[in-house]
Formats: sequence, C-alpha cells, structure tokens
Amino acid sequence: MIKAVLFDTFGTIVDWRSSIAKESKELARSKGVNDFDGDAFARAWRAGYAPGMARVTAGKEAFVSIDFIHRQRLDEILPEFGLAMLDEDERTHLTLAWHRLDPWPDSLPGLTRIKSKFMISPLSNGSLMLLATMAKRAGIPWDFIFSSDMHRAFKRDPAVYQNAIRLLHLEPEQVMMAAAHNDDLAAARNEGIQTAYINRPTEYGIDQRVDFAATSDWTIIADSVEDLADQLGCPRMY
Repeated sequence: MIKAVLFDTFGTIVDWRSSIAKESKELARSKGVNDFDGDAFARAWRAGYAPGMARVTAGKEAFVSIDFIHRQRLDEILPEFGLAMLDEDERTHLTLAWHRLDPWPDSLPGLTRIKSKFMISPLSNGSLMLLATMAKRAGIPWDFIFSSDMHRAFKRDPAVYQNAIRLLHLEPEQVMMAAAHNDDLAAARNEGIQTAYINRPTEYGIDQRVDFAATSDWTIIADSVEDLADQLGCPRMY
C-alpha cells in the first residue's frame, strides 16, 4: 500500500551534533580558542531551534527560513563560547555548517535500499537549499525534497503533513513518515499517515530527555534505516 516514505532529517538521517561540534571546534582552534567545547556548542545552538519555530507556529512572528533561525541563535551564543570576534563572513560560513551535516552510518545504505522500492524524500524543517546542499554533499539519494520553505510552516503544524499528501496525489495511508521523534510521528498519524520510528538515543548526547525508544504502536519500529529497509521488504544491495 505504501508508495512514498518521507523522512525527518535532523537527527534521523544526519548526525547534527557531531557534525556541528567538529566544524565549530576547528573554527575555534583557528581563532586561538583552544578550550572550546564543540559538543556543548552544538547542543546550545540546537537549543534555539524549537523556540524559534514555536514563535512562528504561534503566530508571533512571520514565517522565516530555518537558516534565519540558525543565524539568530548563533549570534546569541557566540560570546558565551569565546567567539564574539567572528566577522560577518565567518558567521555566515558557520551558519551554513547546517548544510554540511554528515549522515549516520546506516542512513545512505538504508535509503538506497528503500529508494529501490519506494519514492523517498525528506519532510523536514530544513530550508530547500539546506536540504539540497546537504544531499548533494553527502550523496543522500532523495527522489525529491519537501522543505519547510514549500509549506511556509514547520512541523508539527498539521499543514506540513497535509501539504505533502496533497503534493504527492496519494491517499494518506499510502504515505509513511519515518522519524526518530515520537511527537513528529504522532502529528503525522493524526493526518492518517503511516509511521516508522527509527531509534536515535544518542542524538542530543547528555541533553537527551525523550526519544530513547518508541512510545506508541507505530506502524514500524526500527533500530536504524537499514532495519527499516529490512522491515519494508527492500532488497539488500550487496
């Protein structure tokens, strides 16, 4: 019955914490900040993600690209981590680190297998250019891209899931949402979409408070994207 599998991206397909920690630490070292904690920086930066989107969802601010939210939060935390000296070009380059995130080891082989049987796409809060640039750099084999820019809304707004169904010209039950976040899946299921939980219990490191395991009877519960491919009956490519 399933025709398309849509994926959350940050945390589910790519490891944002390790990627941001590595790149920010390299930049800090180049600026002579040798006691820089890249992991703490990544977690602090990510902590501004949900509040930034919540202001838009609540109608307190007009819709803006996630890149704007990332940059706004970056400017807030740079002094705390000894990087207030970064100039405009350096801040812009660091903001674009979110376009250069590395996939989890199981993501590319798992997605390649799932693509052999289903249409696959991100259904992400990332911007169109962020998701396209990330995919091109990392070799993520999307068939197409659903970004927040297209919906002018962020998950968990029902409009995001409804718009994806509309654009696919499919029935809700022919679409599956795959994510490492139980609340994302709950929002998708509310719109009639099938659900797949992919466990990423280390996504937030020491800040992880939820999503250590599936909290509902999702259509599929998997330990990795490869495991999801197995449960969807996708052939192994090797």
